[in-house]
Amino acid sequence: MTKSLNILLIEDDTIEVMKFNRVLHKLDLNHKIIEANNGEEALTILKDKIVIPDIIILDLNMPKINGIEFLQILKADDYLKYIPAIILTTSNNHKDVLECYKIGIAGYVLKPLKYDNYVERIRKMLEYWSTNELISQ
Repeated sequence: MTKSLNILLIEDDTIEVMKFNRVLHKLDLNHKIIEANNGEEALTILKDKIVIPDIIILDLNMPKINGIEFLQILKADDYLKYIPAIILTTSNNHKDVLECYKIGIAGYVLKPLKYDNYVERIRKMLEYWSTNELISQ
């Protein structure tokens, strides 16, 4: 049985945020999206603990605190380190992929160029995580 997820989406590109939300609407998924424009804003949301996400989806290339810096801070926190973090990015740089997995990400998903392929990747990713047993914070 799939469950509704609280998803922290960390993305500085407004078009990408709109695209992600459009996919959820198109697929009729009732996940709750908490949006952050950068890693700094995301850390504020997480530290306030108003809503603790089930998963975090983030881009690597962001202002202020980039994705790798955010992950290092997240995984160093005894409370937050158990939240699965999934990279959703255009970077297929092997160094980035390796560094993210060393830090402890749960997945690395490339943003495809074609919209239909993007929809399918997001569908599969969210389907997978909504059937997982996640740690309740």
